[in-house]
Amino acid sequence: MILDKAIERRAAEGRPIGIGLVGAGYIARGIAAHALRMPGVELVAVSNRTLARATALFEELGGVTPVPVETPAELDAAAADATPAVTDDPAVLSGAESVEVVIEATGEVEFGARTALRAIADGKHVVLLNVALDATVGPLLAAKAAAAGVVITNTDGDEPGVAMNLIRYLRTIGLEPVLAGNIKGFLDRRRTPETQRAFAESVGQDAQKVASYADGTKLSLELAVLANATGFGVARRGMNGYRCAHVDDVPALYEKHERIDGMVDFCLGAEPGSGVFAVCRSDDPTARRYLEHFKLGPGPLYLFHVPWHLPQAEAPLTAARAVLFGDATIAPLGGPRCEVLAVAKRDLRAGEVLDGIGGFACYGTIDNVEVVRAENLLPIGVSGGCTMRTDVPADRALRYDDVDLPPARLIDRLRAEQEELFPGPLAAALD
Repeated sequence: MILDKAIERRAAEGRPIGIGLVGAGYIARGIAAHALRMPGVELVAVSNRTLARATALFEELGGVTPVPVETPAELDAAAADATPAVTDDPAVLSGAESVEVVIEATGEVEFGARTALRAIADGKHVVLLNVALDATVGPLLAAKAAAAGVVITNTDGDEPGVAMNLIRYLRTIGLEPVLAGNIKGFLDRRRTPETQRAFAESVGQDAQKVASYADGTKLSLELAVLANATGFGVARRGMNGYRCAHVDDVPALYEKHERIDGMVDFCLGAEPGSGVFAVCRSDDPTARRYLEHFKLGPGPLYLFHVPWHLPQAEAPLTAARAVLFGDATIAPLGGPRCEVLAVAKRDLRAGEVLDGIGGFACYGTIDNVEVVRAENLLPIGVSGGCTMRTDVPADRALRYDDVDLPPARLIDRLRAEQEELFPGPLAAALD
């Protein structure tokens, strides 16, 4: 049974898929706007630190005033009366029987980790619109979810999920992708919340998050998630990022490579300006004859692309896939394949406190996990709140011994647990 028919069946049976949404910011509002209008899914409740913001989400988008709840039992009672609810505690969502899947849409690493772990412990599927969390401890969370018999997945509609769906399609028709990545319109490592403030305010987004898009951090986080799901790596730190006029030009850019065999990358400034691509190699003469006949060129490299991404619209579909089929849109294969390390955006001085993803201090860039571990590099996902021990010049990668970590953070414990669970060839050799 395909997804749309399965969702329709749940609607016809009067058993819509119960979604609990954590967060009420820009992307969460977009998710709610679609979920409130989709037959077969039900936005049961929203959890947010500020209840007024969660309440406004339902009132403005759904035309209904939700009830505040403090316990899972109260939430289930509201759901039984078909009344949406709000809470400031995400554990209320995961503890309620009426919620089948939790969507984490805050983008915060520490908070998101607590939410995901609690949901897994409560037996709920988890959809992440939190690429920073996924890139930082996604392999560990996936292992914990598998042990609990639930799904944790990044979302349809965002670039990693769109790319993974394309890769899965290509493999299903007998083609093997050797390269995949994002179409990136703009990249400037020096962008900050201040340079992005006016644009962020014009579109109702947070300036620091917008800066993480412009400075390439989010690009690296997304492609680390894709690498971890495919087993692909990067050709070098930061990737190639070839500039081209159109995504159709990508295969020609890689013909000079002796062999492409599992790489994530991006193209810069290419039309259509958004979306993802995948490149397949075929050495079969019959397959190549047909591919050329159907306008994909002479090969041996063939370009496929999706020219859009709509995470806010497709996140409820990811929730449905998890509940109905136990299917993760995109999740790590095992241990991490790539990491996103913190690099000084400007000269940093001892005593400074780092402001994390999209801030004034650092940008994130991708590298293969073996390199990151060998050099003891600091992941961008754990950089926020760290205090500089030493001066570090602009564009140098930060090491763990360059900083003091904040005390008693969950994310640091999870990183240690992840490296113990997935030590990799380097750690095994050191043992």
